[in-house]
Amino acid sequence: MRRICVYCGSNMGRAERYASVARELAQVLVNHDLELVYGGASVGIMGTIADEMLKLGGAVHGVIPKMLKTKELAHANLTELHVVSSMHERKSMMAALSDGFIALPGGFGTLEEIIEIVTWGQLRFHDKPCGLLNVDGYYDSLLAFMDHARQEGFLRPENRAMLLADTTPAGLVQQFERYTAPRIEKWTKSPG
Repeated sequence: MRRICVYCGSNMGRAERYASVARELAQVLVNHDLELVYGGASVGIMGTIADEMLKLGGAVHGVIPKMLKTKELAHANLTELHVVSSMHERKSMMAALSDGFIALPGGFGTLEEIIEIVTWGQLRFHDKPCGLLNVDGYYDSLLAFMDHARQEGFLRPENRAMLLADTTPAGLVQQFERYTAPRIEKWTKSPG
């Protein structure tokens, strides 16, 4: 692994803990010689992790749509900033640049991004690890939903296991280092 994409909020959230875990994740990435790929903004948890990576001497690659850059949300001091035409192009480029994907706490955008990228993995468009950094139980309900979907037959156990989770950045990165994508055929006939 060379680069990890981190999906996270453009807001700070209510708890200071979200920002402190973002800074801790930056430290873990730098310690593992991993570069950061993220949404390119200077605000919220996004800005926090980028600032910490840069402060620690890490490389940071931002990908931001032109529309958001013109609103002066782009981070000015990144290693590399890609300005793209759309959100679709942003997500595609972030995926191409990255060797793994982590979701910190965030809102609709964060959730949509991590679910889409793990779906791409399920469809075997990539074999990269995807995980949730479950800060203070932030993703407990989502993980319970995924388990429910598995129990109801909408996710195979192997596919459910593709979405990793940990409460610490170091633990999640260790899981990424051991990850092997499942090799199952998605399309099979339903029984009877």
